[in-house]
Amino acid sequence: MAATIFYIVMNSERVNVQIKLPDKVSKIIDRLTAAGYEAYAVGGCVRDSVLGREPNDWDITTSAKPMEVKQLFPRTIDTGIKHGTVTVMLDKQGFEVTTYRIDGDYEDGRHPKQVTFTACLEEDLKRRDFTINAMAYNEQTGLVDIFGGMQDIQRNVVRCVGDAQERFTEDALRMLRAVRFSAQLGYQIEEGTKKAIRSMAPNLKLISAERIQAELVKLVISPHPDYLRTAYETGITAQILPEFDLCMNTAQNNPHHCYNVGEHILHAMQEIEADKVLRLGMLFHDIGKPQTLTIDEAGIIHNKGHADAGERIAKDVLRRLKFDNDTLEKVVKLVRYHDQEIGLTASGVRRAVNRIGEDIFPMLFAVRYADIQAQSNYMREEKLEKLAQLRELYDGICRRQECISLKELAVTGSDLIALGMPPGREIGELLKELLDLVLENPHKNTRDELLRISEKKIRNDK
Repeated sequence: MAATIFYIVMNSERVNVQIKLPDKVSKIIDRLTAAGYEAYAVGGCVRDSVLGREPNDWDITTSAKPMEVKQLFPRTIDTGIKHGTVTVMLDKQGFEVTTYRIDGDYEDGRHPKQVTFTACLEEDLKRRDFTINAMAYNEQTGLVDIFGGMQDIQRNVVRCVGDAQERFTEDALRMLRAVRFSAQLGYQIEEGTKKAIRSMAPNLKLISAERIQAELVKLVISPHPDYLRTAYETGITAQILPEFDLCMNTAQNNPHHCYNVGEHILHAMQEIEADKVLRLGMLFHDIGKPQTLTIDEAGIIHNKGHADAGERIAKDVLRRLKFDNDTLEKVVKLVRYHDQEIGLTASGVRRAVNRIGEDIFPMLFAVRYADIQAQSNYMREEKLEKLAQLRELYDGICRRQECISLKELAVTGSDLIALGMPPGREIGELLKELLDLVLENPHKNTRDELLRISEKKIRNDK
């Protein structure tokens, strides 16, 4: 890694910044500059380096045109050559190298009708979304920061490059990206940028579900998932997640709660680890409450059946946003079972694990803890104690390796056939009976015992 220290002047202060370029990035930049072209690391990798974060990838921008880039490197891939992007391969690792360009008019809220290649770095940087992403760097020039990205980093601000409405007209997804970046970095969105979002949020309907999903997930798993509140306040969720808006307008006049439904959800997401399934589980766990709200004679609000309603809503939303089936199934199960009563006995827990699933059940501890922490103090200690008891029972079952599913049963269908039972539905039914017995009496899960019971039943049925 080549380390370079460069200096810039901000607010009459000399600021010392250190950036490390990977050797392969330096190699690409050096080869381009040696051939007479300009070349810089650009965008998110520069931003993350300035912030002391490890970049996920390194993008390079250059005055060289795509065919000129291809001539300088033996192995390239035409990733998006129409828009100036060539992937340079070095030792099986790819780096996107994109020609400086000026975008033409946008017709679909994402793609320009045409692009024009340019030799001017400033023209390329001014088409980018936010100032913090519009900085470029190489070892010869140092940092190129034309639009005040470093100043905005110091101010903890997300601000559009140039006119915010123009940037959002070019790609409406940038409005959600602004919230996502603010959530990832803990920054505020600059007021002019926020004002433009409020006026242009309906344009998000032009964006594909897949792209919405990707940004929403990044927001949800960020250090500040509660910044979804900003998406609500600016009208973004009204376009992409109107079910959440209903929650933000649904009160919880109940001693167990101190927030409305939406605020409860936001606080609950903060109380759970940054895992996609868990965070989405908290986002949707109470999404069914607006549809199930009732008020009793004392004015207390109840939401009987909200988990079932939430399961249906979560499934619809996740399908609408094109989530994969595995994520959908796990999140929906967390919503369905997030507050379902589980008997505080070993057999009750074994039956619950069997019903809910071995993969999902352990997740419920984190979900229920987060749910409790986002509620009022009313009976909090009692709820946490009950959760701890549930955890202790579950840990004991795991420690003793007790049977909780058909796959752990000491006999199989083949064993029953060997006893003389004809193949068919009856075999499955008997295995379920044996499992039910074992869930109640785990010590009976031995081959001899279950064969004895099975043989007796087969004999009696004849």
